[in-house]
Amino acid sequence: MYKRIKVSNVLSKTGLYDLDYAYNPYAGCYHGCRYCYGRAYTRYGEVAEAWGEIIYVKENAMQILMEEVRRVRRGVVGVSTITDPYQPIEAEERLTRRGLEILLGSGFEVSIQTKSPLVLRDLDILSRHRDRVDVGITITTLNPTVARLIEPRAPEPAARAEALKRLSMEGVNTWIFLGPIMRGVNDSPEAIEGIVALAAETGSRLYYDFFRMKRGLAASMSPVKERYPEAMSMEHGWRMRVVEIVGKLCEREGVPYEPAFPARERGSSLLEYL
Repeated sequence: MYKRIKVSNVLSKTGLYDLDYAYNPYAGCYHGCRYCYGRAYTRYGEVAEAWGEIIYVKENAMQILMEEVRRVRRGVVGVSTITDPYQPIEAEERLTRRGLEILLGSGFEVSIQTKSPLVLRDLDILSRHRDRVDVGITITTLNPTVARLIEPRAPEPAARAEALKRLSMEGVNTWIFLGPIMRGVNDSPEAIEGIVALAAETGSRLYYDFFRMKRGLAASMSPVKERYPEAMSMEHGWRMRVVEIVGKLCEREGVPYEPAFPARERGSSLLEYL
């Protein structure tokens, strides 16, 4: 279900080491990923309670954004931080595309994160401003069966991989977000190796992160836990072993890598921002 709302601002300060602002043209996300903790931080109650089922469209986003870019300091804008900017409704509403045109046309830098090949629609803009744009594709697993369980309505991993390749071929700076890594689900050397190989092929940096238990996830993760009983584990020793696997594979393939939320940023993390 889609609902239209009016907002008073669309550029939010993040306080993050790599992002100055966030631009989220939608609230809620159709993909309905079972592990997504965005539901715990959205300010709209009904969107959080029916995550993936109710999406708010910020119908006056362009008007507000045009006002904001005139008065705020130039910086790096994350598109998006709490919803996928290229979820299906974007094909009709084009709030992400129009937002990119305003931001890049006003001298801002943009960092995009998505699971959708719809980002390729905007290659004309991204290529034209490649010196101020980077695009990250979230690839939690390359196994389509596992992906369908944990990311019920997100695009297939193969489609994401092809989008990443196309972006890279067009000279756009790309990266992969491998996360969340979940015990028994996508933590094996074989599962990680395929994603690292894709990063090497596309010249992408790899960021990794682990599952984080947040409000509302016990219920949404229950189908995953039925199949993978340890999926919600956050045990330190296990995480350190996975970090070692990621490091060895990336170093072997010459892929630059780092944790998505470095320890040095504990005081101003994305989770605290959200």
